[in-house]
Amino acid sequence: MPVMYEFDPPERFVAGTVGEPGGRTFFLQARAGQRLVSVALEKQQVAVLAERIDELLDEVMSSTGNDTLIPAVAPVGLDDAEPLEQPIDEQFRAGTMTLSWDPSLARVVIEVFPLAETPEDDDETDDEVEPDEVFLVRLEAGPARAFVKRAGLVIGAGRPDCPFCGNPIDPDGHLCVRANGFRRRDPA
Repeated sequence: MPVMYEFDPPERFVAGTVGEPGGRTFFLQARAGQRLVSVALEKQQVAVLAERIDELLDEVMSSTGNDTLIPAVAPVGLDDAEPLEQPIDEQFRAGTMTLSWDPSLARVVIEVFPLAETPEDDDETDDEVEPDEVFLVRLEAGPARAFVKRAGLVIGAGRPDCPFCGNPIDPDGHLCVRANGFRRRDPA
């Protein structure tokens, strides 16, 4: 039986980072009362999760027979620009995530499972192994839209993209493949 870190609903659920652009570690963090759980993940996982939550809410909003009021954008009072709460103790690194809508509770359900360790022996069976831990969050539609908005801001706060090749520009520039190896700097 896995250890469940369940928040139904959390008082706070955000994506955030620790570190400087180019060396940031991304986290999902949930809090309810004194209980605080932080799960590390990749920038791309944050982006995909936010995108999928937004798409899921749009789909539920447009579906017929849905009596739940789904806001089209994040409600004003739910903006959260505060940093991640301390201490940031990584429970695990995220691997697989699932996303669904629970119509009985009118909530978005997010499940995050640890990054699976690859077995060293290729001869082992392909039986599915139950994870040791599960991070489970159920969010109402308003807080879910607020999560999406904040995640977009967190992702956008990184290094600027090169207008020529699209790769991130470090503070000291980068070797642009479109400039035949010449170093380009941020045009700003």
